[in-house]
Amino acid sequence: MNATYTHTEYIIRKKVFSIMGAKLHIYDNAEQLVLYSQMKAFKLKEDIALYTDESMQKELLRIKARNAIDFSAVYDVHDSETGEHVGALRRKGLKSILKDEWTILDHHDQEIGKIKEDSTAMAILRRFISIIPQKYNIEMNDTTIPTFKQNFNPFVTKIIADFSEDPKGMLDRRLGLAAGILLCAIEGKQD
Repeated sequence: MNATYTHTEYIIRKKVFSIMGAKLHIYDNAEQLVLYSQMKAFKLKEDIALYTDESMQKELLRIKARNAIDFSAVYDVHDSETGEHVGALRRKGLKSILKDEWTILDHHDQEIGKIKEDSTAMAILRRFISIIPQKYNIEMNDTTIPTFKQNFNPFVTKIIADFSEDPKGMLDRRLGLAAGILLCAIEGKQD
């Protein structure tokens, strides 16, 4: 597997003020760039290509919505180097109105886990006070892994993806990174 997916912590940053669309930078915990994407503005169907660097010469991962404008959207994750369909992430439409929830699917669309906001009370409060950062846990095999933490900054969305509490690699890092990227990339669009 590509060394990009061997880190235990990633920093996902989205710069929102760009005429061409948002720019995503994904760094390892040493703040070395490991993935980059320039998302096109005004797309009805998300299609996020992730590259090794800003030159966008070598694509490593692709996250693509199955349908245009879908309240319970499903995003397929493909390894661009191998052509492998890694799995998918499905947003729980109505459930996510009060508290964001996603289902993690394997390459056969079988549920293997969930991603949930940390607390219902905080999630409801965040709906009214948007400056409160979000936190998400991954639930797999009766284990809860606190993984995604968002900061508040009106100009740059930043999510820390910490997989250190998953030392056995229950969650494929490619799916984990895709989840963090989606949480960062569609922030503000889904509610």
